[in-house]
Amino acid sequence: MGQSVICYLIRHGKDDDTVRGGWSNSGLTEEGSLQVKKLVNYIKENKNELKVKRLFSSDLPRAVETITPISAVLNLKVEFKPEFRETNNGVFAGMPNDIANEKYPGLFWNTLEWDEAYPQGESPHIFYERIKTAWKKFSEIILKDNKNIILVTHGGVINVIYSIIDGISYSNKELHERIPHATIIPLIYDNEIWKKGD
Repeated sequence: MGQSVICYLIRHGKDDDTVRGGWSNSGLTEEGSLQVKKLVNYIKENKNELKVKRLFSSDLPRAVETITPISAVLNLKVEFKPEFRETNNGVFAGMPNDIANEKYPGLFWNTLEWDEAYPQGESPHIFYERIKTAWKKFSEIILKDNKNIILVTHGGVINVIYSIIDGISYSNKELHERIPHATIIPLIYDNEIWKKGD
């Protein structure tokens, strides 16, 4: 029987979709806060089954606001991981959508070429390599520690992680999977591989 560890991935609660996200400093919306409350209640009710021993999070405000009440209910400190931030979208971060559409018409994540970067930001290639490297190092930490953990991060990050564990090529041109806000996604390390749980 091989080592079995669970990494619970959580995308932050809903943030302001009237502005461009990425490295935006926007926090949770009212809806996002309610989503997180439901999530925290679930974690509180099921903490004996989840057996979470460490908490990790992106350091962007929407992730911080998601992990903070989880930290309180589990009585665990948070270890922040800036390497698990969403795509660095440079000048777009927090820019209202109407202004972004006016200044940079037709420029979106899925229109960038593989090595084409956002102005003052990352390209899909650089973003992918950042998350791939971060996930490899993070996995080593988790497996060495041999404890179930929670990582609060972002939809784009989770899509890269999915592509890695599913063994498929990542592309910014198509969405691998739509990731719901404030929902626990278990990744189980068993028989020497990571796989999605139920």
